Amino acid sequence: MTSTYHLGLLILRIGFSGMMLVHGIPKLLDVLQGDFGFGDPIGLGATVTKILAVIGEVICPLLIIIGYKTRLAAIPALITMLVAAFVVHASDPFGTKEKALMFACAFLVIALTGAGKISVDKK
Repeated sequence: MTSTYHLGLLILRIGFSGMMLVHGIPKLLDVLQGDFGFGDPIGLGATVTKILAVIGEVICPLLIIIGYKTRLAAIPALITMLVAAFVVHASDPFGTKEKALMFACAFLVIALTGAGKISVDKK
């Protein structure tokens, strides 16, 4: 593979995971302050759902950014975005689902391709 391929994977990982952190960090701060109020779209309870959202929107994106266990880390992030698009926003217009679907597409690509050479896993 060319160096531009690996640079492209790095940009994909940092770009989408960095933008995901914007959505996840407020949830993490809520959890750290003891606020577990959240929706329960798949019937696991609000607390469990919020913790899973923090894992999918903060922990996994951080792992993806540094390129550690990237393929595995992309799976919870992907699932989180699929739930957001097809469960939480199921009855919403496409424009509302679009952001979650774009994140889902990016995390699917990352799960399929891995981190590339510019990653902790390859060092």
